[in-house]
Amino acid sequence: MTRRIPRIAVTPGEPAGIGPDLCLTLIQQQLPVELVAFCDPGLLSGRAALLGYPLRLRRFDPAIPPRSCEPGELLIQPVPLSAPADCGSTNPANARYVLDTLEQAAESCLQQDCAALVTGPVHKAVINDAGIPFSGHTEFLADYTHCDDVVMLLVTPGLRVALVTTHLPLSGVSQAITRERLERVISVLYQGLQIRLGIEKPRILVCGLNPHAGEGGHLGREEIDVIAPTLSSLRETGMDLIGPLPADTVFTPRHLGQGDAVLAMYHDQGLPVLKHMGFGTAVNTSLGLPFIRTSVDHGTALHLAGSGQADAGSMKAALQMAIDMASLIDR
Repeated sequence: MTRRIPRIAVTPGEPAGIGPDLCLTLIQQQLPVELVAFCDPGLLSGRAALLGYPLRLRRFDPAIPPRSCEPGELLIQPVPLSAPADCGSTNPANARYVLDTLEQAAESCLQQDCAALVTGPVHKAVINDAGIPFSGHTEFLADYTHCDDVVMLLVTPGLRVALVTTHLPLSGVSQAITRERLERVISVLYQGLQIRLGIEKPRILVCGLNPHAGEGGHLGREEIDVIAPTLSSLRETGMDLIGPLPADTVFTPRHLGQGDAVLAMYHDQGLPVLKHMGFGTAVNTSLGLPFIRTSVDHGTALHLAGSGQADAGSMKAALQMAIDMASLIDR
């Protein structure tokens, strides 16, 4: 039986950053998928000329069955820029454009015209400078798809890290860690590991919030009052959960070898370790959405836009992870 070729949507993200460069770098080789870029065609054509890359754009038609792209070939769903995009210079006028690309690509996935969405880096500050509240892809896509429970999971070889809270100031983390939130996050993570990553019986290592996981209550009571009781309750449903564990030791090889993923309580508890292990090859994925979404693990690198020096390693890994996830659905 001939295997179906997946069609993957891609959004380059901030037009002044390296996202367009990464998309163009991806297609300079034969790909086993059909890539559809949701962006301004003139942006890609101009960046390709600057980089010296060949580029052939084909208009996206969801009615035409997907086929693998030849080197230099890319399908395009045009989304017009609001203002010219200069390498390295963000413009709040293009903030709405960035969100339009995300919405149209997400809608294509919801309509099952595309099997997954791969997102390039966005510049959160310039979107907020335009007067549009924006804290990240995960939250934006959760809101767009009306999904209350979406979990950020970052993956690199040898480590998977999910987050209970994402883009919150540290002062708000403790009060955000409630039994209800933990139950929702762990349930989404557990099911996501099963459905999206094909791990039949996941084992999750759960961090404590405080140093030494609270030191028996001497360094905080969140572990005693919230985290441990929640884990105990969820274990009764059959979930394999270890913790709460001290975050300063959970990332040692001895502990990591005993689990399939680490659940960190807040952004900078888990992600510095993951990025130290695999920056440039790590992938960010959103569990709990009604479609597959993967992304790079880095920012817009404005100073590298158009220079030909941007490393496409994370973008390639994000595409491969999207392909792997889509293949699980086709089984």
